[in-house]
Parts: sequence; C-alpha cells; structure tokens
Amino acid sequence: MPIKKTDQRIDINQRRIINGADADVVQLHPMKHTFAWDAYNAGNANHWLPTEINMQQDVEQWRNPNFLTDDERHAFKVVLGFFTTADSIAANNIVIALYRHLTSPECRMYALRQAYEEAIHTHAYQYIVESLGLDGGEIFNMYREIDAIYNKASFILTFNEGIFSPTFQTGTFEADQKFLENIVVFSLIMEGIFFYSAFAVMFGFHRQNKMQGSAEQIQYIMRDESQHLNFGINLINTIKEEQPELWTPEFAQHIIDLVKEGARLEYEFASTVFPKGIFGMNADAFRQYIEYITDRRLTRVGLPKQFHSTNPFPWMSEAVDLNKEKNFFETRVIEYKTGGTLDW
Repeated sequence: MPIKKTDQRIDINQRRIINGADADVVQLHPMKHTFAWDAYNAGNANHWLPTEINMQQDVEQWRNPNFLTDDERHAFKVVLGFFTTADSIAANNIVIALYRHLTSPECRMYALRQAYEEAIHTHAYQYIVESLGLDGGEIFNMYREIDAIYNKASFILTFNEGIFSPTFQTGTFEADQKFLENIVVFSLIMEGIFFYSAFAVMFGFHRQNKMQGSAEQIQYIMRDESQHLNFGINLINTIKEEQPELWTPEFAQHIIDLVKEGARLEYEFASTVFPKGIFGMNADAFRQYIEYITDRRLTRVGLPKQFHSTNPFPWMSEAVDLNKEKNFFETRVIEYKTGGTLDW
C-alpha cells in the first residue's frame, strides 16, 4: 500500500488495536497500549536459546532401556509431537494473520517478538529430537498420524480460513468479529488450553528427575507462552473496550461454545497421552485439570465459568497462576535474564 502524504500527525486518541490511525510507521511515542510494550520488554529480558541447555543426562536416560517405562516414552514423544505442530501453527498465525491487521505500534512490536519466540520454541524441539536421536519423521509428522493431535490442529486452522487471504481486511462488523474470533481461538484455546496439559506432562518428568534438560526447555517455553496468553487476553479485552459493539451476547456464547469444544479435544488428547496414567496423572485427572484452566481462561475475558472444577495438580498451581507473571516456577528459571546468567 502506498504511503499517504498528509500534514496531519497521528493523534494517540485515534489509536486502536485494529482500524486505528495510520500504521505505516511504527511510531512508539506517545504510547497508548502500554501492556504490549511491557510484554515486549519482558520478552527481551527473558531471552534464551535451547543450545544453552545441557542435554547429556537426558541422552543417557533415554538410551537406558530400564530408566523410562514404555508409557513414559510414549507420553514424552506424543507431547513433543504436539508441540512441534502447535508452535508452527502459532507462528504462521502471527506472521500471516495477526501482524498485518494490527494498527497499534506497541502491539506490532510485541507481535514481532512473539513470532521470534515461536521460532526459538521450534528450534528447541529440533534440539531435543536431535540430541536424543529420535526419529524426526515420526515426531514432526504426528499431527498427520495421531488423531488427537490432528483434530486439535484441524480445529485451530479452521479459524484461519479467510483471514489468511490477502484480500481480507478489517473495517466491517463481520470482518472485525472474524478477526476477534481468531485472537480468541489462538489465545484462549491454542495457547491457553492446548499447551497446558502438555506442559503438565513435562512438569511431571521434571518432578521425577527425569529428562531434566528437556523439561528445562519446556519451562522456558511455558514462561514465553504464558506471556503470549496474557498478551492475547489484553488484546481481546482492549478490543472489547474500543469496539464494544463486536461483543454481542450471541458472539459471547459462540466463544463459550468454542472454548468448551477446545476442552473436549484436549480430553481426547489426554486419553492418547495417558492410556494408563503416569506420575500419578491419568486421563480422568487431566479432564478435571483441563476444566479448571478452561474456566480460568473464560473468566479472564469476562465470561462465566462452565465447569467449576478444582485443580487436581496442586504442584502446577504456580505454573497456572497467570497473575504471578514473574513467578511461574519454584526453580531458578524466574531469575533468568540472558544466556550468560543461566545457573541451575
């Protein structure tokens, strides 16, 4: 799109998440959506790379035929297979669907940072696969071969239809609702539900002193994804304030229905990961856990709880409590700032 010549300067009061003032140039001062700038700075402070983490103990444990059970190996690989697909889908959504429709400079800055973090996460999965000598074809193609992963991926990708089109534009009621729906699905369901049961699996390994290097990388990824989730929730709530006409009672019920369907798909995934149960976790406990975090996601955007379940995994409370954005873990990961300061 050609630059428009004008002698009128951007008025901060005309800025909005979408359909705001001219976004040709990322003019970061004065700021309006400071939550995005705070997230950008937090992401920079939390920078990490997977290759900074020693995987030698993981390699020894994985090669030892007696150290991990068959069920543990199955759970580890299926979770890794889901992660490889999920972060790729999330990155595509940011780059192709989200960024070009944002008109808030601060939000655009964080979207760039978030896209880079998704790349780091994909790098981490490759690093784990390569370090352990896993079959890359098996892990990276699980979304094609395991129904529970395929169904989650297909559900999410459905909401990119139309938005990925180069002709899609916000600015009408229908298009703006469609775009808001996309943010809700990726923030509340993809990053708020689909990731978290997989995180709990890896925390289970960590608690058992198994596959510590892999689990450490997932801890860093979870910290990033929790920030992504918080950013998405702030996007949703800010759009609700700036364009309240979009959040109709029918749309709110539609979002509740989508989130409940996401929870159902996650039940299916948990049954695949835990056919018998490991580390004291099984599919029934995961159902309760999924219901618990689903209710948390709904209430963050002003929607009522649907399940009223309690957290069956109290050791996950710090990780789930998104109000404690700088205290997710009871480990030294909360002190991490740059690669040179890693000290576990």
